[in-house]
Amino acid sequence: MQDEVNQRVVALSVRVATKGGKMTADVLKAAMRKWLKGHEQKKSIKFQQKMKKATEPKHGKQTVGTLMEQNQGLTNIEITDQNIKSFERVANKYNIDFALTKDKASEVPKYVVFFKARDVDVMTAAFKEYSVRTLERSKRPSLKKKLAQAVAKSKQKAQQKSQQHNKDRQRQKNRGQDR
Repeated sequence: MQDEVNQRVVALSVRVATKGGKMTADVLKAAMRKWLKGHEQKKSIKFQQKMKKATEPKHGKQTVGTLMEQNQGLTNIEITDQNIKSFERVANKYNIDFALTKDKASEVPKYVVFFKARDVDVMTAAFKEYSVRTLERSKRPSLKKKLAQAVAKSKQKAQQKSQQHNKDRQRQKNRGQDR
């Protein structure tokens, strides 16, 4: 802030000096008023932008309280899956306003997804996509299993290669003895 004021003072003094005029009290007073007016306008614009953001409803993941403040009515769905982050991605894709809460009472943790009642159709579509994704993920073999299979296969190839190498060496020894 101080640097900006210094820059403006220098700019003002340069303009006055280049015009060849003298700096009188009236000129200084007018320049200060003009600067203050511009500064107040910037402040009011920033304040208006800040207030606009505060009054706009949030979108995406939020708390149950903020969803209830929007007076849209809430519905919920239970999810028992541990990978809740994938559901958040799908919900954000469909622009659903939702809140997640974890039900700690049960032994198996359950997540309850609250969303606006008007978003029921969109939520069902998003939930279908989420279900398809989780099914596909469960059908895929895990990376650890693939890696274990690849290691076993490479060990087997190395063993076969060493056996072949040993056979070749044995043949060469036998040929050398025969001569």
